[in-house]
Amino acid sequence: MIYKLKKKDNIDLDGIEHSSLDKLFSHYGTDKSEFSKDKKNKTHGFSKYYEKHLSFLKNKNIKILEIGSFSGASAAAFSKYFPNCEIYCLDINISNFRYYSKKIHVFGLNSSNPKMVSKFIKKINDKDTLKYFDVIIDDGSHKKSDQLMALNYFYEYLIDGGFYVIEDYKFPDYFKHLNDVNDIKIDELADHILKKKPFSSVLISSRIINLLLGTIKNVYKYKGNTDVSDIVFFEKN
Repeated sequence: MIYKLKKKDNIDLDGIEHSSLDKLFSHYGTDKSEFSKDKKNKTHGFSKYYEKHLSFLKNKNIKILEIGSFSGASAAAFSKYFPNCEIYCLDINISNFRYYSKKIHVFGLNSSNPKMVSKFIKKINDKDTLKYFDVIIDDGSHKKSDQLMALNYFYEYLIDGGFYVIEDYKFPDYFKHLNDVNDIKIDELADHILKKKPFSSVLISSRIINLLLGTIKNVYKYKGNTDVSDIVFFEKN
């Protein structure tokens, strides 16, 4: 109800246009940019990696799934960088969402809840045709359990040639309260996938593990601007 009643900034009418994703990230106030909006502090600096891997999609008709959207700042930036995109934003608390666009679709749900995820997938799809995503971005709670469950629930909806991105994937190493389950870490999982080496997980099903091992072409891991800034891109065949 708060989300529906809250006045939002209509970015379809704000006249902002930049070819640089970093400038868009900075303008809308997301920490994915090189510097904060006031230029005083370095932020995560993920923009260069997004442009490196996703710029080939710039003028294509694409669908992006963002897990953990908060205010919608990064969704706003992506909607301007990819002019022909549709963005599906998931967040457990959408009352913080402050941007509106015809290209942005907001859903309040817990992405670690299989019933809610199933309901969401059914809602956005036609009866006979599944809707797949070109890019899936996990920028949610950064808990190890949530990272693994999101991969388990959503990876199969990534198109061939698409990218599954996990921001701050090493947070469970840096913050003890996020290392909340005795299971494989994303960093370890990425290494197993690169080596095509089988692994086990409590939270990822054997079916999805086999899918990950059989369909991921490359894994790209990067360090951002701060000591706790890390991002990983999984490229699907």
